[in-house]
Amino acid sequence: MSSPTLTKDEAAHPAPSSPEPPEPDQAVAPPSALARFFGNPKTLAVIIAALVVIVSALVTGQGTWPRSLTADVQGPLNDLDNWLVDNRESHWIFLYFLLHLSNFAQSAYDTLLSLLESMSYVGVIVVGTLVAWAAGGADLSRRALRTGATALAVFVVCGVLDVWEPTMETLALMIVAVIFSALLGALLGLASGLSDRFEKILRPVFDTMQVMPAFAYLLPLVLMFDIGVPSALIATVIYAAPPMARLTSLGLRQADPAALEAATSMGADARQRLLTARLPLARKQMMLGLNQTIMMCLSMVVLASLIGSGGLGSEVYEALGALKIGDALVAGIAVVLLAVLLDRTTAAAGERLDDVVNTSVSQALARLRLAVWGGIVVLIGVFAAVGTAIVGEEWPEGWVVDFSNSVDTAVNWFTDHLGSGIPVLGGTITWAEGFTEYILNPLRDGLLATPWWALVLLVAVVGWIVGTWRAALTGVICMALVGWMRLWDVAMDTLSQVLAGLVLTLIVGVLVGILCARVQRVDRMMRPVLDTMQTMPQFVYLIPVIALVGQNRTGGILAAVVYAAPAVIRITAQGLRHVDPAAMEASTSLGATGGQQLFGVQLPLARKSMLVALNQGVVLVLSMVVIAGLIGGGALGYMVVRGLSKGDLSQGFPAGIAIVCLGIMLDRLSQPVSDRNRG
Repeated sequence: MSSPTLTKDEAAHPAPSSPEPPEPDQAVAPPSALARFFGNPKTLAVIIAALVVIVSALVTGQGTWPRSLTADVQGPLNDLDNWLVDNRESHWIFLYFLLHLSNFAQSAYDTLLSLLESMSYVGVIVVGTLVAWAAGGADLSRRALRTGATALAVFVVCGVLDVWEPTMETLALMIVAVIFSALLGALLGLASGLSDRFEKILRPVFDTMQVMPAFAYLLPLVLMFDIGVPSALIATVIYAAPPMARLTSLGLRQADPAALEAATSMGADARQRLLTARLPLARKQMMLGLNQTIMMCLSMVVLASLIGSGGLGSEVYEALGALKIGDALVAGIAVVLLAVLLDRTTAAAGERLDDVVNTSVSQALARLRLAVWGGIVVLIGVFAAVGTAIVGEEWPEGWVVDFSNSVDTAVNWFTDHLGSGIPVLGGTITWAEGFTEYILNPLRDGLLATPWWALVLLVAVVGWIVGTWRAALTGVICMALVGWMRLWDVAMDTLSQVLAGLVLTLIVGVLVGILCARVQRVDRMMRPVLDTMQTMPQFVYLIPVIALVGQNRTGGILAAVVYAAPAVIRITAQGLRHVDPAAMEASTSLGATGGQQLFGVQLPLARKSMLVALNQGVVLVLSMVVIAGLIGGGALGYMVVRGLSKGDLSQGFPAGIAIVCLGIMLDRLSQPVSDRNRG
């Protein structure tokens, strides 16, 4: 076939040819991940601030807060302490308000404790078992029987361990604290859930209370009510009420609009809508709030032994002070069992709200449960009248099993053979000393060598980058307040422990959380472990730590990791599980491996959950590091503990304020901005 010929015009004016595609080596390559990272202005700002910190620390080597920017807070606090001691029984504010509040709290506790003691151990076991069984449904279902059996086992074990009397003291304080905490939380939750104005007022209050360590609640109340049960009870109520308030408000605000519209269409006014629609629809959230309040009450009641509340907390505290690990472990086991009992009972009551039954069965069950609760009230009266006369008040000595000496022997053997006696490896105590020497001390020395203005600059930049200008300003004010109180060096010691504990917590929590999210068998194995760990009060974590590594800063950090890791594990696993299935299917269809899916899809999409895990890790680690002042953690925690135990206001109160400042600053730097601006 002959080729086509061109005309003269076509030859003179050839048609423009289409542009040739660029050669592969001439194609514009997308910027690399490293280039995108350094091209981000926010990233550059953080890098520059970090370089300023490092260079200034190397050049100056001294970061003490200037004396000219401080104030003497100890003198006025000593004057205030003296005034309170002199006027506690004569000033009108005590005579007509605080004294009545203190007497009411003491009377409520004494009355309930007398009731428990008059019922005898048999009465408490019978009534406690029936209450748990009734909370689980008051029937022959597996849930009700399991809950009742748990209560029976817990009470019997507490008696066998020879801690029946302190258990009753803790239980009496718990019941009173839970009643008042739940009432206060429900009232605040109603106000917050029904009024936007109250919600805006209460939200920052609850945010601040969330990051305040438990110690911070004890200090001001000791000033007003002195050491004893009233201070412990009132501090517990204030500490434990916010979860009930938050979840009550959340339940009211998330009520189904269709149900509210139906109630309105039937002529119901605001009060009727609240009673017939909003509160019933919020029951599940309120039960969850009650569960959280109970757990926080128990944690605070045990910690309040530092100010003379008695009970199991005093047993743990005194045993730790005397290094009697066996006695501390016995009391700690009782605390854990009591926590498990309360958690399982409230959880069973919450699950019962989801039961679906027909109307006739529901009415029959309601009548049966009403009869059961009436019978429980009758039994309480009977046992209170004749309980001690029949079986006596104290647990029989013949039913006691003493294994505290065996525990002490085992701990001594462990310390001698595994603490530092392992060839080549050394042992747990050797590892703790190495962690202190090569990680904690350099980190603390680095913070102390950094000029104060450089650290404040870094806090401001990070707060502005990850949050808003309000977060940056809050962080700067908190740091300045710590320096103004002449606690900069001590606070840097505490901060170094918090940072070290946080890094370890995130490593453990994220790795285990990934395993739980991707391996069902690991998730099933870890679930009961995490449930138990999250019900244990903070005090209890110190007991095994002392046995492992002794009393030192590393022990406190280890306790903080064990205490905070469960929350990080749960949040990480939940965030990874709830990644959009479509994104996972798309990555699978493209041939992505498991590792590529994890790092390229799951972790980026679960970023918000990971930030929440970071925030919770910060708050929990700080709380535990402070309590670790009891076992040699030193720094601010030791100052607070000493101030509480010695009644030294000038030492304990500023340290408590400094801890709160660190907590607020770290919370603002780690809290996702979307959460902070929500609502």
